[in-house]
Amino acid sequence: MAKTRLLVDVDCGVDDAQALMMALAAPEVEVLGITCCFGNTTIDHVCRNVLRVLQVCNRMEIPVFRGASNSLLGEINPKFSHFGGDGLGDAEDPNSPGLEYLQKEDAVHALIRIINQNESQINLVALGPLTNLALAVKIDSSLPKKLNKLYIMGGNTEGRGNRTTCAEFNFYMDPEAAYIVTNEFTCPTFIAALEFTRENFLTTEYFNNWVNQDTKKAKFMKKITAKWPQKQYFVSYDSYAMAAAIEDNIITEYMTCAVSVELHGRYARGMLVLDTDDKWKKEHKALLMKKCNLDLFKERLWNALL
Repeated sequence: MAKTRLLVDVDCGVDDAQALMMALAAPEVEVLGITCCFGNTTIDHVCRNVLRVLQVCNRMEIPVFRGASNSLLGEINPKFSHFGGDGLGDAEDPNSPGLEYLQKEDAVHALIRIINQNESQINLVALGPLTNLALAVKIDSSLPKKLNKLYIMGGNTEGRGNRTTCAEFNFYMDPEAAYIVTNEFTCPTFIAALEFTRENFLTTEYFNNWVNQDTKKAKFMKKITAKWPQKQYFVSYDSYAMAAAIEDNIITEYMTCAVSVELHGRYARGMLVLDTDDKWKKEHKALLMKKCNLDLFKERLWNALL
């Protein structure tokens, strides 16, 4: 049986690492490349973090590409703190691979090349700001038609944000890029929005059992999450989009509607806008994840650290 071919675009913080490890542990998946974007941390840290994940998983053969270091307008001056300054809990490892392991080709042109070489076969999983994708579609407008499916972790459905009052982190970090992608990528598009991920949280007990497995990967995960604030729940935000890209039946219910992104609002810049009444009459509709088979999701996440 043919493997599911993935391209993964990340701003590699802790939850990106979890999602990547989920994909790398799935025997039915082939990861063709990983493109890097600023977001949870600086672009150089993102690249190093991806290489660390690949090293832990013994998958250094997967090519990694350096991408956008700032938003399209260059106006965002982020403070990197949620996952530590380096995105992986500031849990440095002197034996981590260096940036010399990166491909010479940049992320945007790598996306264009790999998608064109594998027309209608690629599931693109976007887990950070959408800057690389926006740049790619502006260079090659035919790109969306050549994708099989696009999976996004980002945006919000109820107007309550986690970066600003009304905007989710990934979309706020580059609202113009999010606008371009939601309006110009006309392939089947699946969105794991902020509220969906939070409503499908896992327990702290699950998390503690997960990171305390006696494996190299679990020890790595425990190390990079050691400074996480203790909560009564565990949300691996990016892993929901990844799980959906790997296994269709993990997501059991979707809401279908046209979407866009607010760019000019005084309070709502970067907010995902839903046309639930079809006022725009747009042909392309996104599928927003609503319900998740948590047993299947937990199994995928667990296997990521075996």
